[in-house]
Amino acid sequence: MTLGQHSPSPHVAVVVLSWNGREETLACLASLTRVDHEPLSVIVVDNASQDGSADAVAAEFPSVVLVRNEENLGYAGGMNAGIHAAGKRDADAVLLLNNDVEVDPAFVGALVDQAARRPDAAALCSKILLADPPNVIWYAGARFDPRKGYNGRHIGYGERDSERFQAVVETERACGAAMLIPRAAIDDVGLLDESLFAYAEDTDWSLRARGQGRSLLVVPASRIWHKVSGASGGEGSPTALYYSVRNTLTVCERHAPLGPFGTWRRRTVIVLAITAQALRLPRRGESLRAIVAAWRDFRAGRLGRRRDR
Repeated sequence: MTLGQHSPSPHVAVVVLSWNGREETLACLASLTRVDHEPLSVIVVDNASQDGSADAVAAEFPSVVLVRNEENLGYAGGMNAGIHAAGKRDADAVLLLNNDVEVDPAFVGALVDQAARRPDAAALCSKILLADPPNVIWYAGARFDPRKGYNGRHIGYGERDSERFQAVVETERACGAAMLIPRAAIDDVGLLDESLFAYAEDTDWSLRARGQGRSLLVVPASRIWHKVSGASGGEGSPTALYYSVRNTLTVCERHAPLGPFGTWRRRTVIVLAITAQALRLPRRGESLRAIVAAWRDFRAGRLGRRRDR
């Protein structure tokens, strides 16, 4: 059954993942109280935070469904726990949402309306703007060809929002910071790959969906404002670089196996591209060590949570 046919107003469950981001999570939930879609459930999955996040959510937002994980399951494991909780509440669609965002009141309705028009869509993503400055784009779609390995930044990254970014477009990679997944797509494509722990799990899921002939859409009328990678220490942090290297290598080789020359060429492109990014960062030494650790773990087939953290 496609979204929009189950009921006049589909039940959407928003899953917010929190890990030691108390203030960001509370700000996100406050913005969700202004969302104009009904019926709407809000599920917060707390990944064993140590900063009182779960208790603060329970105290300030008692209507929110709170899932307390006993350990940090990463993005994939945490979101999967939220998807299971949404299924128990018979949600028609799940909307995965980072905790370090604030949302426009119409962001759910815009995604639901487009999902009803496009039953082939496995995921429908919000247009993501930076929290500061708030009129600059972080994500308006993304190219991703696993044969290349490195595909550059998101479409629109760093550009001012304009008429150019107002039409619904197909994207090669959905963004897990804000994406609506109809229940039928979850049933067909499956859950996020928990072995990846964090980063590139949305890329892996996108490739699986595309492999089934399903579309991935960006819906610009759905807007959120993103503080960017708060849980991992910020965009370009050593933690983010580690998972980006290890998981990008893993996902590309999983979905697009090449011969020996092509494999090593792609590996070189991925590692050098992310190393070039690390060399421009203040914590250069720590960042380079994270990349070396990622390469070693990839070669050893070590996935899941980083062992030395």
